[in-house]
Amino acid sequence: MSETTHDSAVAMSAPSSSDEGLSPAQRAQKYGLSQSGARPGLLEYIGQLWHRRHFISAFASAKLTAQYSQAKLGQVWQVATPLLNAAVYYLIFGVLIGTSRGVPDFVPFLVTGVFIFTFTQSSVMAGTRAISGSLGLVRALHFPRACLPISFCLMQLQQLLFSMGVLVIILLGFGQVPTWSWLLALPALALQFVFNTGLAMAMARLGAKTPDLAQLMPFIMRTWMYASGVMFSINVILKGKDVPKFVEVLLNGNPAAVYIDLMRFALIDSFKASQLPPHVWAFAGGWALLMGVVGFVYFWKAEERYGRG
Repeated sequence: MSETTHDSAVAMSAPSSSDEGLSPAQRAQKYGLSQSGARPGLLEYIGQLWHRRHFISAFASAKLTAQYSQAKLGQVWQVATPLLNAAVYYLIFGVLIGTSRGVPDFVPFLVTGVFIFTFTQSSVMAGTRAISGSLGLVRALHFPRACLPISFCLMQLQQLLFSMGVLVIILLGFGQVPTWSWLLALPALALQFVFNTGLAMAMARLGAKTPDLAQLMPFIMRTWMYASGVMFSINVILKGKDVPKFVEVLLNGNPAAVYIDLMRFALIDSFKASQLPPHVWAFAGGWALLMGVVGFVYFWKAEERYGRG
């Protein structure tokens, strides 16, 4: 009886004659098997992200709450950090170097620039570490990896919106009166968020492959900030100087400068349309579309490689 049972088990474990000569890929296709962790199609990937939209939102809120949980002042640092930066920049650039000359309402001008650039800076820095800093989560659970950089950018947007209340108080304190133009801040922030998210996703892929990139990013972001007119007016600095035309175009077309200028135009009365670069809304929309699409596709292309040694 036992010999019969043994022979049956051997027969069941042996491959059938129809499978002989088939490659592993052919066997997988025959039995409807798919590769674990394989990259889905682009439209399917977008659908997976949509189904996990509640996770993305909850993860962003949880990370924002936990970010300052060990500090005694807690989330007050969300506002205090950019305000302290603005105070330092005002002392160095506005008072000592004198970039405030020729710029009316310099304090609202400066604070708006600092808050808006910090939004992009924080999104890019968080995106660079999104995969490399979450390897435990990436290796333990199966989910679209794009959830991580999107969540980090959403966290930075929530932080900016929290800080905007303080920005409004500063604007009112320095004589700015709310007008209908303040509503232009909404589409400007929406376009900047799309741009930030696309750039963060591109940096997330690069940061996953080269973790040391996170150590280099502060220097890159600081250089970008100095070229974006955060502490000075690009038009005032270039006025009367023999600067090649392409340099002027690069400075004014710089995406960070574009979004900063749009917010200044929306919120500051003395910042007129004549100070905006030509076709500024086209620039803002173009940068958002370009970086949003390119960054997303670039990140998706490496989906199956994230978290692997």
